Amino acid sequence: MNILKKTIKYFTPWEIALWLSSVCFITVAFLVFDGKSYPSMIASLIGVTSLIFLAKGNPIGQILIIIFGVLYGMISLSFAYYGEMITYVGMTVPMAILALISWLRNPYKGNRSEVRVARLKAKTVLLGIALTVIVTVAFYFILKALDTANLFVSTLSIATSFFAVYLTFVRSSYYALVYGLNDIVLIVMWIMATMEDISYVSMVVCFVVFLVNDLYGFANWKRMEKRQRN
Repeated sequence: MNILKKTIKYFTPWEIALWLSSVCFITVAFLVFDGKSYPSMIASLIGVTSLIFLAKGNPIGQILIIIFGVLYGMISLSFAYYGEMITYVGMTVPMAILALISWLRNPYKGNRSEVRVARLKAKTVLLGIALTVIVTVAFYFILKALDTANLFVSTLSIATSFFAVYLTFVRSSYYALVYGLNDIVLIVMWIMATMEDISYVSMVVCFVVFLVNDLYGFANWKRMEKRQRN
């Protein structure tokens, strides 16, 4: 009971309302358009819960991202989205583990529930862009060899996802903004899947909800950044 009270106090009323509405949208979309793929619903709920913790700079969000990445990889495999499966299982999950370690090693004033936001330097951005280009080109040929569905969109998803995870690792507030861009790519990709199977509407709704949460995450990290610097 005390844990529940502390959790409620930890989040603002807006954050609680955002999380509850996100859970409702995802659940309703699943019941209306799917109703069978429970792993998809569970993954979506874990994913949106991770985002509210990430928006607070809390390492718990990284732990939930690891779980979400494994489940989402399984879902993507069912539609031959090998890019998504490889990206999340082979890239996002390992990078989330590294980000978790980075966040735990860099708490703000010893508070492990809030990571210290880092200033984004030019050399850090250039390194991230260079690594993103290398990873994207490599994965393009891998995905092409695997006859991945919607190859171009899948490849674009890899680029945005990798750069977002990289920015998460270096503790930049812009991670959420790039994740928002990745959400838009995934919305397009799952709309394509929906044209063949209406049940994937639930995944479209999932990433629309993720987009809203990531935009909030970016706004909150900018507030955190300003507060920490002051």
